Amino acid sequence: MKIKFIAGPCVIESAELLDTVAQRLVAINERLGADIIFKASFDKANRTSISSFRGPGLEKGLRMLADVRAKWGLKLLTDIHESWQAAPVGEVVDVIQIPAFLCRQTDLLVAAAKTGRTVNIKKAQFLSGADMLYPYEKARDAGASEIWLTERGNIYGYNNLVVDFRNIADMLRIAPTVVMDCTHSVQRPGAAGGKTGGNREFVPAMAQAAKAFGANGFFFEVHPDPDHAKSDGPNMLQLDELENLIKTLL
Repeated sequence: MKIKFIAGPCVIESAELLDTVAQRLVAINERLGADIIFKASFDKANRTSISSFRGPGLEKGLRMLADVRAKWGLKLLTDIHESWQAAPVGEVVDVIQIPAFLCRQTDLLVAAAKTGRTVNIKKAQFLSGADMLYPYEKARDAGASEIWLTERGNIYGYNNLVVDFRNIADMLRIAPTVVMDCTHSVQRPGAAGGKTGGNREFVPAMAQAAKAFGANGFFFEVHPDPDHAKSDGPNMLQLDELENLIKTLL
């Protein structure tokens, strides 16, 4: 099975940012023979603070993502938070992602599955890998064409995540594709005073450890200037570092 890579900014900040990242992903794909899927969110509905930047919203965000496909030819992934979003999102993207906090929401899973698109279900911070059998079954029984499961760490106390890499092996018994979310796994939720912190220096090690446990997909949120990103900056990978990291995983 060819390794799957997902990369892009946490949230749609501007068309210029999308073009900057997309252009780099196309170049990496050409040099390494990869097939990186472009990821960006049109709405970050689960930010720590009500004053946090959320994105351009569904209608404008989908137009901007469609422009990325038209201009750069990349496959697309974005996440949904409500069932009604599935149908319009499914008309634009290749992969619909279910956020970790919402992975048990039956109506959301069913709506995503019925679009016919691949469904990527992120494991909740409060579930084990084995528990992901049940979200998987919901999407499968609703007719999903392909289902991926994604590891992103567990909360064991306040403002921190811990990754139990055995979850990858457990989820591979459920689904043929298990993705390691290497950047969200180094988050420090709510640890930066009203916003999420993180330790991006651990991202490469997260990827390598996940590979050792059999992960066959890797998710990286990337940004040309993470320290000034509007969402998830502390845990995002510097865009210039992505190519060399992918080389080590191929």
